[in-house]
Amino acid sequence: VITGAISVSKDGAPAKRLDLEGIALAADGGFWLASEGNPEREKDPTQSSLVKVAADGAIATEVPLPEALAKQATRFGFEGVTVTGTDADETVWIAVQREWKDDAKGMVKLLAYKPADGSWGMVRYPLDAAEGGWVGLSEITASGDGLVVVERDNQVGDNAKVKKLTFVPLKGIVPAALDAADAPVVTKTELRDLIPDLAAPHGYVLDKVESFAIDADGNAFFITDNDGVDDHSGETQLFRLGKLTLPM
Repeated sequence: VITGAISVSKDGAPAKRLDLEGIALAADGGFWLASEGNPEREKDPTQSSLVKVAADGAIATEVPLPEALAKQATRFGFEGVTVTGTDADETVWIAVQREWKDDAKGMVKLLAYKPADGSWGMVRYPLDAAEGGWVGLSEITASGDGLVVVERDNQVGDNAKVKKLTFVPLKGIVPAALDAADAPVVTKTELRDLIPDLAAPHGYVLDKVESFAIDADGNAFFITDNDGVDDHSGETQLFRLGKLTLPM
């Protein structure tokens, strides 16, 4: 049951030209939001951006893409956001959904933004191969000493093969500069295959596993996106996974 909502606002009015895909608690209060842009759209193109809002939803800061990223971006942009560290060490991690122009096939960016100095860095995440359609990232959540990532294909029903949670350890990972010739490739460990969970209601295995969170008691949840019922069954499903055991 939805019991409340916060509207994102700018100058006292609902904010415009945002496609909000991710949310995370900021270290000093409020929220970080990831907005997915579409620079390929002929009319009113937009870029992915990082937005900081106060607890009441009022926009405090809008962080645009640096030019080094903007020139490589596609319409498959920011999907998830999470935060590690505090004060000078606060790092906002962003999952990019699919390969951008400068990415090798099967490699996508995890971006690292440091609010203290406005610096950007990146690492690369290796995707599973797609049996049909494409595979990309939908969410990123800090937990333990690393990141829990939602990796999924865009297939439905019996064609769905990749809907999973993976764990990416951050120990020893130093993001590369955006103009670096190479960037670290992270390792991933599968935490949970979500297809059995999606199939458990004995209905349609849905496509868009788009959100994941762990509550204060350590219980994990994920939710699907019904895509505004466009070419979709119209369902949104919330799943309770209980406690997950993260790799040491």
